Amino acid sequence: MKAEGGRMKEKAGTACRSWLRARRESLRQLFILHPSSFILRAVLIATAMFAGMLSSAVYADRVPKPVIEAAQGEKCVESTDFMRRHHMELLMHQRDETVHKGIRARKYSLNGCIECHASRKNDSVIGTDQNFCQSCHSYVAVKLDCFECHASKPKALAAGAGGVQVLTGQAAK
Repeated sequence: MKAEGGRMKEKAGTACRSWLRARRESLRQLFILHPSSFILRAVLIATAMFAGMLSSAVYADRVPKPVIEAAQGEKCVESTDFMRRHHMELLMHQRDETVHKGIRARKYSLNGCIECHASRKNDSVIGTDQNFCQSCHSYVAVKLDCFECHASKPKALAAGAGGVQVLTGQAAK
């Protein structure tokens, strides 16, 4: 009795699967091979592309661009486009050279960046969204954690009494 019931369920399942397969195939032929489906797909794709272009043009001015104060130095060590894309790689490479090999080159040092780009208002690269580092990092929603250990002010301003710089683990603001 049990075996017979199991066979009946198996037959019903097979019939259901074959019906679904046939239905799926007929729908596929209707929508994929039918000439009007090509036109419909082309119209839908064109509409989606146009809507995307239109919305990006309309909303492009709604996001405020970061306000960056001009640097105090004459010229940056690399072009603006290069620095926007690769500054972190340069800083990480400089860190490795300094920490592991003891080479303290000045060209890509974090201190060199801070000396040039510290704000004239608060003498720091962080603290407000108008400061050099913080303005761009806030704009692109990237965590800025360099200054959890490093001073955010130029060495001459951050130095304590007797020229000794005190690092407390908190950014100097």
